[in-house]
This record gives sequence, C-alpha cells and structure tokens, in this order.
Amino acid sequence: MKITAVIPARYASTRFVGKALEDIQGRPMVQHVYERTSRATLVSDVIVATDDERIAQAVRAFGGRVEMTRADHETGTDRLAEVAARIDAEILVNVQGDEPLIEPGMIDQAIAPLMHDPTLQMATLKSRIKTLHDFLSPNVVKVVADLKGNVLYFSRSPLPNFRDKWNDLKDEAFVSGKLLCFKHVGLYVYRRDFLPVFTALKPTYLELSEKLEQLRALENGYRIKVVETEFDSIGVDTPADLEKVLEKLNAQGAR
Repeated sequence: MKITAVIPARYASTRFVGKALEDIQGRPMVQHVYERTSRATLVSDVIVATDDERIAQAVRAFGGRVEMTRADHETGTDRLAEVAARIDAEILVNVQGDEPLIEPGMIDQAIAPLMHDPTLQMATLKSRIKTLHDFLSPNVVKVVADLKGNVLYFSRSPLPNFRDKWNDLKDEAFVSGKLLCFKHVGLYVYRRDFLPVFTALKPTYLELSEKLEQLRALENGYRIKVVETEFDSIGVDTPADLEKVLEKLNAQGAR
C-alpha cells in the first residue's frame, strides 16, 4: 500500500508571512517538517505542495520533492486534493507545514486505522489536555469520541462541559486524569478516493460556526477515527511560537 505524505506550504500566511522559510538551526522550517515526516515508518513518499516559487526553490535545494499547485485554494485539504489527483498513492497524509517538531511516530499512529479498516475514509489524532488554559482556550480545538474511537464532535469551546465539577477545573485535575479531556492534533489521513468527494462538499453550518473544516465530514455522515498520541508538538503560527521551537531544540541539543 503506497502512502504519501503531503506538506501544504504557503508563503502568505496571515499571522506569520514567510514562516515556511524561517531559519531553524540553519535550515528552513519546511525542511525540518520534510525530514521528520520522511522518518515515519509507514510513509512511502513525501511531497511539499506550494503555490510559491520561493518555497519550491528551497525544497529543491535540500533535495526534496515539490509539486506546484494553484494559488486560489482556500484550505490545505484543497491543495492536498489537487496533488492527490496527480500521484499514485492509496493513502494521503496531510502534514501541517508549520510543525517543525512533529514526531514521525505520530504520523504512523494516524495512518494505522486506515490500514486496518478498509471502510474508514479519514483519521486524525488527539492528545491529553493538561492545563486549564488549553481547556478554555478557543485556539485549542477540543475533540470527543465514542467508545470505539470515532469522533463525535470538534469544538473551540470547552468540551465536555463539566456541569457538576467546575470547582475541579485546575491544572492538577487534568494532569492526574481526574478530568479527561483531549485536544485535536491537526494531522489528517485520507483515503485517496475520499479526497475529491470531501472537497466537493459545500461548507456546512457547524463548520462555518466553529471555523473547523473537519466538521464538514461529520455533518455529512462520514466517520473519522481519532487516535490518542502521547507525542506533543508545537505549531508555529506566530514568531513567538518559533521562539518556543528554538528553545526546545536548544534544550535538547538537537539539530
């Protein structure tokens, strides 16, 4: 089974223009993402999908594979679907281009459900919430699932709502496991045939309300498997996030 990871990378990011090319210990951020993704055991090939020649040149310079895409895509999934139509792969992994610390094991964990269940079209990841700040923050997407690991809902609001336990909303309660809550990790795996179906669907009410594209799949009755991961990463949305990445790498002495 051929599995290809695609890294959508834009230059004109709203909050951090040109972040894909920001230097991290002598290499552009997109190279860190590419190299870490390449280490995933289940991934056969890695492609950077971009509409910007500056990013394309940087990828070619380190020997990476790049596919140029249209500039009018509204989401990374749309960019992924364009690339998927051109290549020979049964499963596509959408790896965010602003995750320079992504663990290869996370990618393998997200892929595994589609390898074991031929009826499954889409999978993603979740990790434990351990702070009250993350639980309450609208910038941290929460996810709840059924007992079989199928997603019930994603939300920017606190989820679930602890009706009788608001006095327990402290960091310790989350760390100890007294309150089990999960944040969504934005790494997606799709069966190739599902991508054109998904991207052809019109945006839905809940999707537009929460500004969460994955709700479109749920509202149209598609099942999403979510796997818990013990790994954590730092998404780079702002220059401050980049500083956190550099601090972590320097503390690890890693390159």
